[in-house]
Amino acid sequence: MANVLKHLPELEGMELGYIQGILKNMDEEQAALFSQVYRARRKDSQMILVLCLIGFFGFAGLHRFILGQIGLGILYLLTLGLCFIGTIVDLVNYKSLAYEFNIKVAHETLSLMSTNYEIKPAGPKPKTDEDATDQQ
Repeated sequence: MANVLKHLPELEGMELGYIQGILKNMDEEQAALFSQVYRARRKDSQMILVLCLIGFFGFAGLHRFILGQIGLGILYLLTLGLCFIGTIVDLVNYKSLAYEFNIKVAHETLSLMSTNYEIKPAGPKPKTDEDATDQQ
């Protein structure tokens, strides 16, 4: 069982509990790999807050672009954050926006790790029907 605070000390709140649940079934090597990939791809809630605040100065929607919501980012940019109402709502919900994005990143990282950690059969490749026809 890997210690989440050893690998990802910057996590807090609900995200910490969620990632702790993911790491509990991993050994130290897998947890270190997961934490490296997750740390590189996750978004900090403070960064989302700062980008959302920049929306009041004419660049609305930058936080949506960073979160991968390109359509909403374009909409916010063209409508000044839906006349600043959407930007204000996002200011209130900036932590949940970051949390939802980071949970999605955690799942993508897990699926990436599961494909990389598949055990491949050792030994020679078994013969198929195509191999038998090639020899004739």
